[in-house]
Amino acid sequence: MSDSASSRPGIRPEIILIAGCLIAMQSWGPRSAAGAMQLPVLNSFGWSTETFALALGLQNLLWGFGQPVAGALADRFGTMKVLIGGALLYSAGVALMTISTTPLTFTLSAGVITGLGLSGCSLTLVIAGFGKLVPAHMRPLAFGLASASGSFGQFLFSPIAGALIESYGWQFTCVIFAVMLLTIIPLSWFVASSSMRDGQAPQDGVQMSMKDKLFEAFGHRSYMLVVIGFFTCGFQLQFITVHFQRYVVESGLPSTVGYWAFALVGLFNVIGSIASGWLCERYPRRYVLAAIYFSRSVLTLIFINLPPSPATAYLFGALSGLLWLSTLAPTSAIVNQIFGPAYFGMLYGFAFCSHQIGGFTGVLLGGVLREATGSYTATWYISIVLGVISALISLPIVEKAPAPKAAVAAA
Repeated sequence: MSDSASSRPGIRPEIILIAGCLIAMQSWGPRSAAGAMQLPVLNSFGWSTETFALALGLQNLLWGFGQPVAGALADRFGTMKVLIGGALLYSAGVALMTISTTPLTFTLSAGVITGLGLSGCSLTLVIAGFGKLVPAHMRPLAFGLASASGSFGQFLFSPIAGALIESYGWQFTCVIFAVMLLTIIPLSWFVASSSMRDGQAPQDGVQMSMKDKLFEAFGHRSYMLVVIGFFTCGFQLQFITVHFQRYVVESGLPSTVGYWAFALVGLFNVIGSIASGWLCERYPRRYVLAAIYFSRSVLTLIFINLPPSPATAYLFGALSGLLWLSTLAPTSAIVNQIFGPAYFGMLYGFAFCSHQIGGFTGVLLGGVLREATGSYTATWYISIVLGVISALISLPIVEKAPAPKAAVAAA
């Protein structure tokens, strides 16, 4: 079986989209249950908040650092092989959490193994596959659909995780999720993109090595603005993913309010991500991106200054959902528009690495400041400031491919 889309011309783009969206849903779901697991895990072993935050922060960091490597491997050898390896590693990490009874072993399973597994089978690889397999006019919407599917997985897995943990414990929940992750393996065949060994050429017809393309990207001002702005997205999302449900409990609300509010994030992001993809087909992507970052900051500022109640928690979850993964469509569309699909997996992987460094910072800083100050207030305000900064630096992005080097030399 060849890992090449060109050898399977009978597969329609709609089938590729469905399979990729199912993979995104499966890979995003279990990791979104981290917030529901925090207090049960800490209560089981008597660990501090920093222990859990370090493991989950390291998961995000290694997911990010592994992403450009996974993207480069997918560009070089095809998407399917990387997705299968990632799914096996991800499943193993989640399963090993059940026998991790010390901070070190929990950090290795939940942090290192799971993080590296995520880098090989996450939403980012699906988006990279869509960037190669889906017709150009469908790509912004396809990126939005992939993001929406990841959040729909969050919507499904958050209440499922909460119910399973309450009924059977967090260890049993991990086993169930580990088995479910293996369904990614057969689905990966449908998003098996061409490899460089199959003779894929860049869109502009100018052959560049992976090293040359990487140097070109890191010397491109607009690409660097996208990469820097994506740090904020990771900071905001992962802080909320890991700490929001505890914040709700510490505000005096029942734990069920926390995981249902977080489930609403996933549900409403289905709408937000698709709408973002639709907007990116009609308006400059930099404006869509800036509006999302700024809206997040405004929403957070209002939420933390309102009296805590189930209504405000649910409303925050719903409105956050509209803005949750909606950054992925404009971010991926800008990268694809500037550099084309040939090295998209690697270049989007580096952007996502910045996202995950932000995620690591948000998770760890949230835990550290919570222990130091007794609340999450300081981290909420840092999130607000970062959102405003990212909105401002998104505005000068130029959505245009650089001139081919051959053309520049001829001029």
